Amino acid sequence: MAVTPTQFAKKTAQSANWTEAKRRVLASYREWLRGAPEVQTMYNMPMPISVIRNRMRQEFERNRFVSKLSAVDVLLFKSHAEYQEMMNFWKQTTHVMSYFKDENFRGDTRLPNSFMSGFLQGRN
Repeated sequence: MAVTPTQFAKKTAQSANWTEAKRRVLASYREWLRGAPEVQTMYNMPMPISVIRNRMRQEFERNRFVSKLSAVDVLLFKSHAEYQEMMNFWKQTTHVMSYFKDENFRGDTRLPNSFMSGFLQGRN
């Protein structure tokens, strides 16, 4: 899939009131959720789309109680810049996987606790 860098470009805008800010936040949220299947495919992520969407929701929920309109505008700008970088494949898989530190997708224990336990398990 050939992507032009300006495909996801948007003008930076300030919200005039809380209604407009809410509309823009919901539009950004929907844009992220619609892009989840493509993110999973592009970055070859070893997890279901529901986990990716859940993590996206957590990122939006983390900033739910921001009370300044200008701060909401900055967060929207950052969200869109992140979305543009992700969809244009400007990030590497390790950058994307850093959002999923809590999800253990490689098994119960990644590294053995000690040399001897790793040796007895047959790990290098």
